[in-house]
Amino acid sequence: MNFKETKLEGCYEIEVIPHEDNRGWFARTFCKDEFKKIGHDKEWVQINHSFTKEKGTLRGMHFQNPPNAEIKLIRCIAGKIFDVAIDLRKNSPSFLKWFGVELSAENKKMIYIPEGCAHGFLTLTNDCEIIYHHTNFYTPSYEDGINYQDPAVKIEWPEAIEMISHRDKNLPKLPENFKGIII
Repeated sequence: MNFKETKLEGCYEIEVIPHEDNRGWFARTFCKDEFKKIGHDKEWVQINHSFTKEKGTLRGMHFQNPPNAEIKLIRCIAGKIFDVAIDLRKNSPSFLKWFGVELSAENKKMIYIPEGCAHGFLTLTNDCEIIYHHTNFYTPSYEDGINYQDPAVKIEWPEAIEMISHRDKNLPKLPENFKGIII
């Protein structure tokens, strides 16, 4: 694996390097020793798998508040998505900046998103499947989100958003005096 720093502090784009032969390929998507090199020392406690039928579907922008903030590791195993993280951490040098990367079954990339960042994605093809690793359990009472069109962030979505849940469409925008999340 190659870890590439992004413009968000502690967020990495990860290139998975497959070993190929006449049978196909094999790739490692997690190695405790390799992840230690970027400062990751937490346990993955939950792994989720989602399927999204239609191109142009947006899911996000979600996060969990402290003390249930979580690191996420995202990988697209079918189709293609535009995956986005927003830094909501107080005093972070990348506070309120966003980073987006195309993840696909073909490019095998992953994104490592630190605690205190919101996450979401837009499907760029039909029939997308995503695997999410989490360092904290899903806790509804700590769940939160911000609007995907928040003018304080100005995410540049690469394609039109055709479908979004009522809940995600109506997530609040950040208050004008938002100071950030303390991690």
